Amino acid sequence: MVSLIWQAAMEAIQRSSYEEDYDGVEYWNNPEKSGWLTKQGEVIKTWRRRWFVLKQGKLFWFKDSNVNSRLVKPRGVISVGANCLTVKCAQDIIFNQEFPFQIITNTFDYDTLYFLADSVKEKNEWISSIGRSIIQHSPSLIGNY
Repeated sequence: MVSLIWQAAMEAIQRSSYEEDYDGVEYWNNPEKSGWLTKQGEVIKTWRRRWFVLKQGKLFWFKDSNVNSRLVKPRGVISVGANCLTVKCAQDIIFNQEFPFQIITNTFDYDTLYFLADSVKEKNEWISSIGRSIIQHSPSLIGNY
């Protein structure tokens, strides 16, 4: 019971801090990439299927795919341009799952995020899309153009 209360409190804190991360991004409208991925939890290392949306240098995740307005709040978001160092295949780390990849970050909240795609094609598309977004939205590159 105590752990459920703690988990709910932590989720509430995380959700409130996410709002500043996605303010102004219309994640429900014309995403650069969207689809189902299975994500490993940050605290409790279970795998959960989530709907992901990549838009304007931010990777959002939701409980289901019904993301059609600002009223649908993400369960999490990470700024890939500002906080992600790299995205790559994770076959050498996640042995017992198919089509894994990882995002390595420079944040305290997330060190490395692990994902499972539904196919090799999907895995490669996500790695490519996130990689492009890291480059396009990198603070060191934005000011140089």
